[in-house]
Amino acid sequence: MLALILALAAAATPVPPGEQPVDPYAAADANAGATPVAGQRLWHAFHEQPGVDRIVDSLVSRAIVDPRIAEIFKGQDIVRLRRTLKEQFCYLLGGGCRYSGREMAASHHNLGIQTKDFNALVDDLQQAMSRERVSPFAQNRLLAKLAPMKRSVVER
Repeated sequence: MLALILALAAAATPVPPGEQPVDPYAAADANAGATPVAGQRLWHAFHEQPGVDRIVDSLVSRAIVDPRIAEIFKGQDIVRLRRTLKEQFCYLLGGGCRYSGREMAASHHNLGIQTKDFNALVDDLQQAMSRERVSPFAQNRLLAKLAPMKRSVVER
């Protein structure tokens, strides 16, 4: 009961405008940055939700300690990052998920991401996919969906 009261009190407490962790936005699958693949073949190649979960967990665990890009993730909501990446990959791979994250440009705004940072994250993702034993063909299909997002993510 106390937990419920505290939760309601926290929800009723207004957050000062400058302290909102995420600006308001309209959640939409279109924010995922690409359209999903047709059919379930790629979803199965990624070992469905358990495989996507393992890939994203491995990717994020690698990225936050990768000396090439770890600084970008300092101060970020890593739990939210994991959740939205799992949603995004599931959505793009035809797994039937909905994407609740922000649009790519907005979610990466002011992070100072460079091409070398984008490439380092792709390298970490490829290692995570290989660890999950996703075939090179299936990996390339996902990477082809993600590659055009570089224009929205890289700032300099």
